[in-house]
Amino acid sequence: MSSQEGPDIERESLLELFPGRAALQGDELVIGGVAASALAEQFDTPALIIDEEALRARAQRYREGFAQRWPNSRVIWASKSLPCTALYRVMHEQGLGIDVAGGGELAMALRAGADPSTFVLHGNAKSDRELAMAVEAGVGTVVIDNFDDIDRLERLVRGEQAVLVRVLPSVSADTHDAISTGHANSKFGLSMSDARRAIDRLRASDTLRLDGLHFHVGSQILDTAPFTRAIEAVAQLGDFAVYDLGGGLGARYTYDMRVPSIEEYLDALVGAAREHLPSSARLLIEPGRSMVAEAAMTLYRVVTVKRNAQRSFVAVDGGMGDNLEVSLYGQAFDATLANRVGRGDSYALVGRHCESGDQLIESVELRDPVVGDLVAVAVTGAYCLTMANNYNGALRPPIIMVRDGHAREVLRRETYDDLLRRDCDVF
Repeated sequence: MSSQEGPDIERESLLELFPGRAALQGDELVIGGVAASALAEQFDTPALIIDEEALRARAQRYREGFAQRWPNSRVIWASKSLPCTALYRVMHEQGLGIDVAGGGELAMALRAGADPSTFVLHGNAKSDRELAMAVEAGVGTVVIDNFDDIDRLERLVRGEQAVLVRVLPSVSADTHDAISTGHANSKFGLSMSDARRAIDRLRASDTLRLDGLHFHVGSQILDTAPFTRAIEAVAQLGDFAVYDLGGGLGARYTYDMRVPSIEEYLDALVGAAREHLPSSARLLIEPGRSMVAEAAMTLYRVVTVKRNAQRSFVAVDGGMGDNLEVSLYGQAFDATLANRVGRGDSYALVGRHCESGDQLIESVELRDPVVGDLVAVAVTGAYCLTMANNYNGALRPPIIMVRDGHAREVLRRETYDDLLRRDCDVF
């Protein structure tokens, strides 16, 4: 395809992956009523841009859809997908519980004013300190991942603590090995035989109240069948008051990707629950990636353009320091020039870090890119900020929330002073 503008309908189709009511203002991408150039001018690049209205709508769609299908239910947001105090506050305001995995996520959720009785604490290696934090804060539910969790909690709890047993359903999903968690060799949870032993022990405990079971089969799953197979598997352990069905629904990262809708996902879960679980049970789900990924984009600035016969490159001012999904999991992304939306010639979109693997997109069509242009990479709300790092001394980017034409910084950009603050070797 040539680098000419093409019909408006083609440019409009590029907005499909961008959050909320993404629009065009001339050639420019507009998110939440704010033009990309205005965001770059005010907050610099790279920056993670979240459409707050799209985020809240996603949470509402999950909460209402689940309640309509199974009234005795609750949506628990998997905060590991985008841990930021402002996000915890939004999810709490939308009526969701919070899944925390470790002391840092717990601290942020508490600072946001979320209700700890709605928290579910996860982790395959919870420390005494983290469990003590959870007990002191009044965390509603702790997920038992191993027998050491039981030992620690029985030493720490003075009253009563509700727990769930994490079960390995021995279900594999078609996803990257690093984010597949329900198979028999996973580091998470207990085998069916060990789960039975844990259940017996917890039923005899004076301080730990066994409410039910938990499972999780993985992340970025594009088929509902693994979820329904897992429900059938854990049902073999008997009837319980609570079943936490985990999360794992995938996000649509590229234009050619097909992903089950939230409604299709909920239909599959509830259909299997009606078939295999007690009708009186309380059901929990823990969406993370599918909750936040599509509500955000990352805005970069072009630093270098190299054109040659074999392969052309557009290098931006971020990369694997703010998006490890590509290097770790081979996740595909899509993008457009934010200040000149449209298709053009094919380029490799690469980052600034000193590693050949620092590549954001292997091949993406960009419309006549030049130094100084803005690049918007879509669907970066999940796990990009979570795994942001300081490779080559890079500064972790800010989070900017946009809504109704207004933008606000909810997590500031890291500074060089921040990098040096932990340094004890002072001359």
